[in-house]
Amino acid sequence: QVQLVESGGGLVQAGGSLRLSCAASGRTFSISAMGWFRQAPGKEREFVAAIRWSGGNTRYADSVKGRFTISRDNAKNTVYLQMNSLKPEDTAVYYCAADIVETLTRQDEYGYWGQGTQVTVSS
Repeated sequence: QVQLVESGGGLVQAGGSLRLSCAASGRTFSISAMGWFRQAPGKEREFVAAIRWSGGNTRYADSVKGRFTISRDNAKNTVYLQMNSLKPEDTAVYYCAADIVETLTRQDEYGYWGQGTQVTVSS
């Protein structure tokens, strides 16, 4: 089993920044990638960004390209999501996910999920 704990959410004004963290513990050797997904009220959960543990290849949703950056610290088993130039439409619960993943953007390939952290962007 892998446990994921997110932190770093909060309330920020439009144009501001936040950094989310996701620390993995347990059988972390079973992870090949970690990703961030988000779910806004009344909407389905959607892909945001993901990174491969080995090699560091990344993928981003078009809606966040150029504003969000995903990174990892292998020694700490932690992945980060730096969010800049935040917009009200970024408001959502952000979830960290991990597993042995072939397609980074497919949330059905991720078997381990965190509890979520709320990000609210005010206009």
